[in-house]
Amino acid sequence: MLVPMRWLHVSGAYLTVSIEPLPPVVVGDAVTLKCNFKTDGKMREIVWYRVTDGGTIKQKIFTFDAMFSTNFSHMENYRKREDLVYQSTVRLPEVRISDNGPYECHVGIYDRATREKVVLASGNVFLNVMAPPTSISVLAADTPAPFSRYQAQNFTLVCVVSGGKPAPLVYFKRDGEPIEATPLPEPPAGTGNWAPRNLLHRDLDDTKVPKSLAGEGEVGGGQSPVTMDPPRGLAAERGPVTEIIPETVVSREFPRWVHVAEPIYYFRHTHAPVSDGTVEARATLTWTLNPQIDNEALFSCEVKHPALSMPMQSEVTLVAPKGPKITMTPTRARVGDTVRILVQGFQNEVFPEPLFTWTRVGSRLLDGSAEHDGKELVLERVPAELNGSMYRCTAQNPLGSTDTHTRLIVFENPNIPRGTEDSNGSLTGHRGFRLVLVLTLTVILELT
Repeated sequence: MLVPMRWLHVSGAYLTVSIEPLPPVVVGDAVTLKCNFKTDGKMREIVWYRVTDGGTIKQKIFTFDAMFSTNFSHMENYRKREDLVYQSTVRLPEVRISDNGPYECHVGIYDRATREKVVLASGNVFLNVMAPPTSISVLAADTPAPFSRYQAQNFTLVCVVSGGKPAPLVYFKRDGEPIEATPLPEPPAGTGNWAPRNLLHRDLDDTKVPKSLAGEGEVGGGQSPVTMDPPRGLAAERGPVTEIIPETVVSREFPRWVHVAEPIYYFRHTHAPVSDGTVEARATLTWTLNPQIDNEALFSCEVKHPALSMPMQSEVTLVAPKGPKITMTPTRARVGDTVRILVQGFQNEVFPEPLFTWTRVGSRLLDGSAEHDGKELVLERVPAELNGSMYRCTAQNPLGSTDTHTRLIVFENPNIPRGTEDSNGSLTGHRGFRLVLVLTLTVILELT
């Protein structure tokens, strides 16, 4: 007969059990679980359990049975006022996240009145296993994205921290200084990766007003022009409004509402459990981008965690594309060859990832399309008519845009008789063109 209890006194025999509390431990540490119990009875058994699934499953991790063992090497005992004080220990040499959870120590003694009766008492302790984050990265949301000169754009940085337990504290810095951001509420349930899209609505400014209104405002006569200050926070959703602007006066390169010296930042922090017991944390920083002051700004995401001795960080510099490096293969293209024009890189490190668009100056591309997206433009079976054609590559991100022009000059192909190829490079009766040395002429136009 087993009677579970933490303290029991029957027929003069008593049993008390307690487990020493444990501070949080870090993955890889060695941990010793200590179970202390005091009794004046005769030992029967000691059993350690690891409790899982909310207490529904108990897994034995150590058993001592006094009926079949005389080994007390795992126990320390001494006599005090005819009482026996024991300590049973279980050592975990390298704890893992899976070791996190409650543990129980069960002790049984024989009742003094009859050896057929066993008195049982237990104690429990919770082992809290922490894990430091294993990776951190900073990404730009909704990229690649184009550059917009006259319309404000929202820009969002996403910091992803994986492998930590518990969830870390994540914050952003700009140029080494902490950013004071307005916290945003948690995303509604079931919306997935929800993010604020319309922090600012497009409103009129003094670079986008009809000439008539602008003229009246300048001379001070007539009706005063309507001015609307753009909202600086989260604006309520409005119904569709048709904005009719018959004429546009561009008085400056950037609108007035782009020249905000101190941007307002919005911050959101979420975390989601992972199957291995860790947590993936995501922090977003959103503001209205100003290409003039945000270009070459250094943003860092830093993480504080109780399992880390110092903060963990990842940083990015917002940079507009500049000076694309373009290569053409083959270097000596001939009629009928497939020509590949590729952007291999830039003069600087560009972030976020640029958007590439190819166009042919003054005409359509070889396949008949107006433009092609991607880092590489492929011209299959180039005909002689493409000799001297010029191609424009526009590389842009929200910080700026740059155009690079490359001229293609084709070589004669001895395997194709002159005058036998058409505009697609196939054999026809059309007259051929005289083919000259391949040259690449590069002209760079930067917009920042």
